[in-house]
Amino acid sequence: MSLHSPATDEAEQLKATMSTPSSPRKWFHTASIYQCYPSSFRDTTATGLGDLAGIMSKVDYIASLGVDAVWLSPCYKSPNVDMGYDISDYRAIDPRYGTIEDIEKLVQELRKRGVRLLLDLVVNHTSDQHPWFQESRSNKHHPKRSWYIWRPGRTEVVDGKEVKLPPNNWASLFTGSAWTYDEHTDEWFLHIFCSEQPDLNWQNADLRRAVYGDMRFWLDKGIAGFRMDVINMISKPTDSEGKLTDAPVTDPEAKWQQAANLYCNDSRVHEYLREMRDEVLDRYPDIIAVGEAPFTYDPAVVRAYVEPERRELSALLQYDILDVDVGPGGKFTPGNWTIKKLKSMVVKWQQALSFPSGAWQTVFLESHDSARSISRFGDRTVSNRGKVAKMLAMLETTLAGTLCIYQGQELGLTNLRNEVPIEDYPDVETQNMWRTIKEARQLLVAESGEEVDMSDVAEQVRLKARDHSRQPIPWDASKPHAGFSECEGKTWSPMNTDAALCNVVSQEQDPSSVLNFWRQMLKLRRNEAETLCFGDFEVIGEVDEEPVFAYWRRPMPGKDARTLLVVLNMTAQDEVRFKLPACGTLELRASTRLSEHAIVGIVKEEDRGQDVLLKAYEGMVMAVAV
Repeated sequence: MSLHSPATDEAEQLKATMSTPSSPRKWFHTASIYQCYPSSFRDTTATGLGDLAGIMSKVDYIASLGVDAVWLSPCYKSPNVDMGYDISDYRAIDPRYGTIEDIEKLVQELRKRGVRLLLDLVVNHTSDQHPWFQESRSNKHHPKRSWYIWRPGRTEVVDGKEVKLPPNNWASLFTGSAWTYDEHTDEWFLHIFCSEQPDLNWQNADLRRAVYGDMRFWLDKGIAGFRMDVINMISKPTDSEGKLTDAPVTDPEAKWQQAANLYCNDSRVHEYLREMRDEVLDRYPDIIAVGEAPFTYDPAVVRAYVEPERRELSALLQYDILDVDVGPGGKFTPGNWTIKKLKSMVVKWQQALSFPSGAWQTVFLESHDSARSISRFGDRTVSNRGKVAKMLAMLETTLAGTLCIYQGQELGLTNLRNEVPIEDYPDVETQNMWRTIKEARQLLVAESGEEVDMSDVAEQVRLKARDHSRQPIPWDASKPHAGFSECEGKTWSPMNTDAALCNVVSQEQDPSSVLNFWRQMLKLRRNEAETLCFGDFEVIGEVDEEPVFAYWRRPMPGKDARTLLVVLNMTAQDEVRFKLPACGTLELRASTRLSEHAIVGIVKEEDRGQDVLLKAYEGMVMAVAV
């Protein structure tokens, strides 16, 4: 379902005027952050599950990419209902991954290589096994009762019997009601995600102080900050009586209604974040706080989080591009994306959240919550796989914002192949959605005895499921499980069946590989940071022109840096014509078609102002000669 965040009066005012930079440049303005998903990075214990020692064993590889920081997805103690995003102890590492000492050592080893470590902060909800929640549900009068969101339910008489109903009609993002009944206390608790992930009540000051204490625990160990999971959801809007009102009915066929318009970006979230800055973040020099903000598509709302003078977040992860192919019925329904739509989103955010305009953003095309970008934005052919990967790498590395690269993206990993059965996909979101849709369809055909057709859903799962990005990394095709694990059985998640075609060892040895192209582009980004990170963005031509996406990256006035021209053919079409602008001599700085050792050259004089022909998914970065 397409959802939009509420436009507050404050946000509307921000639309009318954009501030100028009021704070000094920070390290994260030029940083590239590499996201590690511990379960899938490398297994050193032959359990089939990745671990911290596996990440430690590859710190030289990570540093060789040219990144500035590692963002580590949750490895805290957890029942693992939602792959660690259901935390039962914020100050303990799950034994499956290692120990607190492993984190401390990882901080040290990365620091020796000039790389910082960020941890995931998941404080919209906890696990239902967290001691806080266990105490909260013990009785209505416990001091921690109000650390979570409990409400009495409603009743309805059906066929002469009284039926208990949730407090409102909110739907969980993982299907079903967002409320679960607790018989012991005869009340319901809120969970935006799984029932095992009860939402915290940020209105409670004691709860907030406890969260801040857990944050300081890790910052004192030398981490460089946090990526904050669904941080825009921590404030739930209540009326004058403390009730959470029903969501508007947007799907008349559904029993429960999506309520993101209500619980995303509620006004008090800014109050909480500023308090967090006062109590925690500002007490540690030079750290970063990157917030995740689903269902937030208005630049003015984003600016309210990231303008430096507001003292809230360093940057925000929002999901315009990752939602570009989501249909009206939700994630696993088809939504046609176009190059025009993709280009429009890039232009929108580059112009709205640039450093010269006094704001900041992130740039990313993949995360643990998405499928693989090559499979989503390419033609899904083996022959063009590397071309698509390099073109998308060039797009990301030439945009302004803190760059986030998800593990395996630097190899050009694709989605799981179709021969991997959907029942083997481990993600709770995938399985809940599949089961819910199938059960609803079975009811419709129950009397006819027809087979339930799930082919349309299967197609969307194979395109968009989070499982695709969570597959283990193929290190060496000559070893069991491609060098990810020495376990005798299956790995925790299916591995792709093309490890022989795509693995680290073979790409290390190939100068023209996707891996070495990413290294080349990250080096270019560092060398041209004045332009690519701090400069202005100007699209060439009309946004609806396809298939080429071309734009200028210009340094801020008075800065001693070169203007860059980026030209991308975003399709599989060959011999695509693009007219080079007449702008003086252009020096070729990077090309998706040339190797690392052959990228420097001069565009011919006669080509300036003339048409050049671009091959399928070809990209070029050119500098205007000084």
